This record gives sequence, C-alpha cells and structure tokens, in this order.
Amino acid sequence: MKALKQKNEFLYFALRNRKLQIGLGVILFFVLLAAFGPLLTDYEPFDYVNPTGPVPPSSKFWLGTTFFGQDVFTQVVMGLRATFLIAILGGGIATLVGMLLGFLAGYRGGILDEIINVLTNIVLVIPTMAVLLIIAAYLQVRSLAMESILIGLTAWPWAARAIRAQTFSLRTRDFVDMARMSGESAFKIIFSEIAPNMMSYLVMTFILQFGGAILNAATLDFIGLGPTNAISLGLIMQYSMMWGALQFGMWWWFVPPGLAITLIVGALYSMNVGLDEVFNPKLREM
Repeated sequence: MKALKQKNEFLYFALRNRKLQIGLGVILFFVLLAAFGPLLTDYEPFDYVNPTGPVPPSSKFWLGTTFFGQDVFTQVVMGLRATFLIAILGGGIATLVGMLLGFLAGYRGGILDEIINVLTNIVLVIPTMAVLLIIAAYLQVRSLAMESILIGLTAWPWAARAIRAQTFSLRTRDFVDMARMSGESAFKIIFSEIAPNMMSYLVMTFILQFGGAILNAATLDFIGLGPTNAISLGLIMQYSMMWGALQFGMWWWFVPPGLAITLIVGALYSMNVGLDEVFNPKLREM
C-alpha cells in the first residue's frame, strides 16, 4: 500500500510539472524522429542526391542539401541515432561505474573508501577533454562504441563522489542495520536496501551523464575526432564548418544539428529540474 501511494503521489506531481512535461516532450520528439525519420527519406547520409550542389530547404529536400549535394535531413535523422546511442552507452557506463564505486566507498568505508577516493581525485584533476583528445587522436579507426566507452570511462568521478556521500548517510539508518543483523550480504544490502532509497537521485544522475555524453561527443566530433565510420550531429557541424557553410550562407547545413543538440541538452536539464521538484516535497508546486 505504501509503495502504491508513493507511486500515485509521484504520478500526481509529475503530470503537473511543466518543466518535466516540456523536457520529456522534446526528448520524445527527437527519439521518434531518430526511430522513424529514416522511413521518411529514400537516401543514405552520404548519397550525392543533387548533382547541382547545395540547395536551400524545399519540398523535395526538407533541410536542403550540402555543398556536395547530400541530403541534410537524412544526415540529421541518422545523426540523431548515433548521438542517442553514444549518450546511452557513454552516460550508462559513467553512471554504472560511478554507482559501483560510490556504493562500495560509501558502504564499506575504511581503506577501500580511501583508495577509491584517491582514484576519484586523480581522475577529477586530469582534464577530461584533453585526455579524450589525445586518445582519440591516436586511434586510426574510431567507432561509436569506442567513443562511448572513452566518454563513459572519463565522466564517472563526480557521480561516484555524490553517490558515496548519499550511501554514507543511508548506511547508518535503522533499516540497513536490521538487514545487516539478519545476515544479508553487503551486495544485497546495497542493491536491495540502499539503492531503492536513492532511485530518484540515480535517475537524475543518469540524465546528467546522458546530456554530458552528448556534449562531449559533439565536441570531439566538431574538431574532427569523432567516429570515422558513421555520421553524428557533431560531425555534420564539423563538415559544414570545414566546407565553408557559414561563409556561403548555407545556414540549413549547420543550424539543424546545432539546434537539435541545444534542444536535447536543454530538455534534459529541464527534465532534471522537474524531477527534482517532483521528488523533493519542499520544491513541489501544489
């Protein structure tokens, strides 16, 4: 009954939170566009569909064509797929590593906590983007999966520290002491007692990591260190700048991918603020 009441309470405030609704609506729009957009085009991202070169948006080419006559709409919808894939994998890896290390450090404490803290501090002080740039520059072939792994393995420290602090606070609660006295293992206590009480925090952590992975990937792609065998929103912007889209006034080449990245990251931030208001009774809008 208590769980059902909490669920109904969450739905009540979630359905009335404007920030959460707007953010979720924007993300849903781009997810549907990534999923079904390819059905609306007959081209591949790098097909030369217009021999005359660049043309502005029209009924035939909804977002115009590139300097080489490639369909921008096709590139954007396929780029959305790649961008979401990187965000899910990269954000998921960062969240998972942060959870495991944060839970272990916060629950176990002692020497294990000190070792994990030292490791976390070392990774924190290393310029993440510089590391990504160096690694990506030395890779001859860069795939979406490789970019996701690199982003995920460098973005976990802040999540680990935050989760450690939350776990450290929860491990002294009565329900954790009861579970420990009943003989449950540390692994079971962490994931059956502590983690469920942090679920809202973990969800918001993943949303932040999701958005961070998109921005990191876009930065790498824009400077030419993105995937060598795929197309993404950042790569579209890199190609447009490299071939002088701004100088030639070809706004339809670089505005759509840049606007998509901005709207997605902004929507994720809006969702995070909205969820914080829903989960935190002090911030709820009645």
